[in-house]
Amino acid sequence: MSSPSPARTRTSVAIVGAGPAGLTLANLLRAAGVDCVVLEAESREFIERRPRAGFIEEWAVRALDRHGLAGRLLERAETQAEFEFRFDGARHVLRTAELSGSRHFVYPQPLLVTDLVASFADERGGDVLFGVRDVRLHDVAGDRPAVTYADPVTGLRHLIDCDFIAGCDGARGVSRAAIPADRMVMTRHDHGVAWLALLAEAPPSADGVVFGIHESGLGAHMARSPEVTRYYLQVAPGEIAENWSHERIWDALHTRLAASGARPLTEGPLAEKVVLDMHNYVVEPMAYGRLYLAGDSAHLVAPIAAKGMNLAINDALLLADALIAHYRGDDGGLAGYSAACLRRVWQYLEFSQWLSDVLHGASSGDRFRAGTASARLRRLLGSPSAAQSFAGLYIGEEADL
Repeated sequence: MSSPSPARTRTSVAIVGAGPAGLTLANLLRAAGVDCVVLEAESREFIERRPRAGFIEEWAVRALDRHGLAGRLLERAETQAEFEFRFDGARHVLRTAELSGSRHFVYPQPLLVTDLVASFADERGGDVLFGVRDVRLHDVAGDRPAVTYADPVTGLRHLIDCDFIAGCDGARGVSRAAIPADRMVMTRHDHGVAWLALLAEAPPSADGVVFGIHESGLGAHMARSPEVTRYYLQVAPGEIAENWSHERIWDALHTRLAASGARPLTEGPLAEKVVLDMHNYVVEPMAYGRLYLAGDSAHLVAPIAAKGMNLAINDALLLADALIAHYRGDDGGLAGYSAACLRRVWQYLEFSQWLSDVLHGASSGDRFRAGTASARLRRLLGSPSAAQSFAGLYIGEEADL
């Protein structure tokens, strides 16, 4: 007995993945009158609670605000105006807002996702299909692209005909896998370290980002809210999170973040404890046929410089502009989409690499790496022009140089 034909619908743009990239794109297309549908493998409740990044650069906030997507963010987000290195028992503060004229907004990704889903689905009547199974992309290089999926309740297959597919489903999604290996180049870089990512139910112990550079490894503090603090500890690649007890973690944090005049760390329960290998990748080009990648589907920047969510938003803004222009008779944006995105991607990767070398040099066991890292720190802290350049790159204002 043959299987029944899948139920068939049509849209202009099928968006695979309901993260910051996919939802930003969906909102912008919907506002411009371009039909789209979003497919997401997880439930709405899951994506609105999934722990993720929390730093949004001011240019990205202003861009979202221009499209009416930053109301709650601007009401609720904390801002950070300085950056602190700690090493050799001393504090070294860089006032990044004064140096660059811009700030970081602290707004965890689940909150932004919640806002974007509400805007698209609840306020603008957009269509988000949650919990879909067995998503497949078809004819992405041809004239009749389509997406099929299985209904999570009935198991019946559905087919969506479309003009374009936006692959916003991350590193393990189906979108990137739909591009033949000989039609893309993936560049990878491994930093050779891992970070133990921690979410402490404790108020922040400093006003901004703090990186403690120590011969036993990096320690990092990042405020998330008045009640929650993100911490990181450098560990060996392949380390197991369970090897780090509550006491061992806090002992290491106290040691690596110690400095004269610093406020003592406020300890608290650890709601999250996961090891992240520090690596990057880039897919070039970020388009194949009628498939366009955005966010982690196309590139991953290790959280060393907190750039990932900002790149996802940048991709979505550029792709939205290009698709809207297409429906108005101009295909120049689509032709130049990949190159336009990759310019900022490579700028952020270069900065992340530079900062990684500075942060991990002291614990590398390599005198050359330790010496050059120390020299970079001295230049950064001793030169106003070097400090200003760092602040601009850290805050994202110089990304288009």
